[in-house]
Amino acid sequence: MFTKRIAIAGVAVAAALALGLTGCSSDASASSSTDSGTDAATATNLDAFGGLSGLEEAAKAEGALNVIALPRDWANYGAVLDAFAEKYPEITINEATPDASSAEEIQAAQNLAGQDTAPDVFDVGAAVALANTDQFAPYQVATWADIPDALKEQSGLWVGDYGGYMAIGYDPDAVPEPKSLDDLLGADYKGKVAINGDPTQAGAAFAAVGMAAVQNGGGVDDFQPGIDFFSELNKAGNFVKIDPTPATIASGETPVVFDWDYLNVGYGKDLDGQRNWKVTILPGDGYAGYYNQAVNKDAPHPAAARLWQEFLYSDDAQNLWLAGGARPVRADAMAEAGTIDEELFSALPKVDGDTVVPDADQAEAASALLGEKWAAAVQ
Repeated sequence: MFTKRIAIAGVAVAAALALGLTGCSSDASASSSTDSGTDAATATNLDAFGGLSGLEEAAKAEGALNVIALPRDWANYGAVLDAFAEKYPEITINEATPDASSAEEIQAAQNLAGQDTAPDVFDVGAAVALANTDQFAPYQVATWADIPDALKEQSGLWVGDYGGYMAIGYDPDAVPEPKSLDDLLGADYKGKVAINGDPTQAGAAFAAVGMAAVQNGGGVDDFQPGIDFFSELNKAGNFVKIDPTPATIASGETPVVFDWDYLNVGYGKDLDGQRNWKVTILPGDGYAGYYNQAVNKDAPHPAAARLWQEFLYSDDAQNLWLAGGARPVRADAMAEAGTIDEELFSALPKVDGDTVVPDADQAEAASALLGEKWAAAVQ
């Protein structure tokens, strides 16, 4: 139910992960060398395996891939997971704690380090990626050149993969259409506005504050006006500290939701026949953001982890993100090459201003500011 970035206790994540992944909890520190002598754990690109076929052979020999925090209804992840499983039936995908936050993915890896139940790969928001680069192994996929420099760490520690615009979903039977941030401060929205998670931990919530900053006189270089807006929203009694799901929307608890456009559209599809649900991107500059892929430096299945990366950045998987309403990071290069689904690509949301995406330095500064100011602003 679109719960990828909901926070739960770190200890619970580790426990659930240990139960959710198959295989014993034995020491996973055995050699990661392939039959050809390649050390998969230190491989930084396909050349280390002699090409894709060599990587496929090594990953099949490992026979498993551990993933975490991948809800099947988030950005079409179910179809992505199934496509990988169909292409590589020799590799068992172990899916654990789909409702974990980005920060809790890292906690799980640290708590389970050295065990064969540790996650092999991560899918994390920008703030968490920047704060945890020492947990990642560098890897550059074959389609590396297609990925904009601003959306990847230059050695491949983390790489943007799919994204969208921050939008506002709302129930038109409960509230009027919001046409500006100021509208949300009015009495019509009393106790009705939610964001998806805690912005110090969750990528979608981080972006909600970023969008508010952009719309409120700040920008990607200055998140303070976004924090100020949510502080004002909270003081007005309009901010609801509930992580939104289709269930909370259906019950009327969260009739207004800041979230990625593809997730807000998904809420509407999930609630078809139960609730009306509309999605709007406020006029002016659009705030866009991407979730990032990374390989766990202690991955128990290092070849499978790298094969998963290669698959995620292939044309097939990139078009599957598009089918979920998300923008694939290779979209422009694929459009130029003629390999993108043109009908789906043309249906992506349009904005009437510029599109802003924080770079690594801007996201790091915003993350630090949120860590200092957020809790006090909305207490």
